[in-house]
Amino acid sequence: MEASPSVKIVAQNRKARHDYHIVQTYETGIVLLGSEVKSVREGHVNLRDCYAKIENGELFLIGMGISPYRNRGYVEVEERRQRKLLANRTELRKLSRLVLEKGYTLIPLSVYFKGQYLKVELAVAQGKREYDKRDAKEEQHAKRELDREIKRRRNS
Repeated sequence: MEASPSVKIVAQNRKARHDYHIVQTYETGIVLLGSEVKSVREGHVNLRDCYAKIENGELFLIGMGISPYRNRGYVEVEERRQRKLLANRTELRKLSRLVLEKGYTLIPLSVYFKGQYLKVELAVAQGKREYDKRDAKEEQHAKRELDREIKRRRNS
């Protein structure tokens, strides 16, 4: 039995879980140039204000920043260029149906290496309203207080 490949998280979009209700997640591959992969391995990735969209039956990631690799030589690569995501046809159909019919948004949650391959965790999400964010913050605060109280009573 073969062991599963190791997963090394390179970047996460922490604000996404605060700003969106996550409905479903998908794992997709990403098409990059060699110098971009080297820069990603060094951790120079920014997922802020990044989203995905479907154009002509293909999935693209827009707004992901990958800083230029230091030793890239003469090749110039735009930092926030549109990058193609790799998903199978049935997943693309599901995603396009969700986005078009129900008005969901596609946002990346994290970028990670799974073995030697770079993957993007893509979420089908719905934007939170301001009061939803406040409610979530209150729930988090109440849970934290409850955990502190339980810990305090155990130690007494």
